[in-house]
Amino acid sequence: MNEFITKLSDYLSHSFIQYAFIVSVLIAVCSSVLGVPLVLKRFSFIGDGLSHVAFGALSIATTFSFMLRGIAYSANGREIKSETAAKLIELIADSNNMIIILPVTVIAAVLLLRTNQNAKIKGDAAVAMISVSALAIGYLLMNKFPSSSALSSDVCNTLFGSILTLQENDVMLCLILSVVVMAVFVFFYNRIFAVTFDETFSKATGIKTDHLNMLIAIITALVIVIAMKLIGSLLVSALIIFPALSSMRVYRSFRSVVICSMILSVFCSVAGIIASIFWSTPAGSTIVAVYLAAFLVFTFISFIMGRKKK
Repeated sequence: MNEFITKLSDYLSHSFIQYAFIVSVLIAVCSSVLGVPLVLKRFSFIGDGLSHVAFGALSIATTFSFMLRGIAYSANGREIKSETAAKLIELIADSNNMIIILPVTVIAAVLLLRTNQNAKIKGDAAVAMISVSALAIGYLLMNKFPSSSALSSDVCNTLFGSILTLQENDVMLCLILSVVVMAVFVFFYNRIFAVTFDETFSKATGIKTDHLNMLIAIITALVIVIAMKLIGSLLVSALIIFPALSSMRVYRSFRSVVICSMILSVFCSVAGIIASIFWSTPAGSTIVAVYLAAFLVFTFISFIMGRKKK
């Protein structure tokens, strides 16, 4: 045990490990509280679709950054005369990822919700169409305009996440967006509760359910964006689904499920990061594996509780 603590302390001396723990906890809290209403309302498909859209948006942003950096140099390879202009272009290139990814993912969330309410295009068909298109376009752009020679590594990190790519600005952005998500959830908690269980009655009592559903979809898009770098675009929807499903196996009240989901999600995320560090495994995949193990444990507990009641 002492050896474990000593080794963990050594790892925590590295800034990127510290960033990974902070981001994982923030993501765990946000995704878990949102996952409960999304699963109960059968909106969990939105998380899966948005994660693929975010990959396509990231590819567009990466390509745009590559082109901007090219502008910073003249045709003969020398830097442009204005050093201020060159630095400005570099700054825009570095920061444009979120400038592109956030609005694109939010717009996709709105479109997915609209198509789900459209009788002509069913929600599952819209998710399949958007997901496949985003993945195809994203990978096409990353091949056509590779931002680095290690293209396969870039794609792998984007799809499955990596703790090595986290930086201080990612932590700050994650903190800001997490505060926004949690503030919205707490402020609209009673309305979210009402709409989750009886949308028709909620609408009759004067709650603007369409606007509330749109708000849930938008903050879900924010969670997808902040989680994508650590967990990966293909795995991030697991953080929304697994905690809620696991908690529902044992608890029945909405508040109990939300609290249990939050605690379970934080525990699984931290345990997944620690396991990935000591076993040298991908962080995103390890975290999802821990979520799966927790779901199986909660399923077993539910089975035992059911047997005792009989």
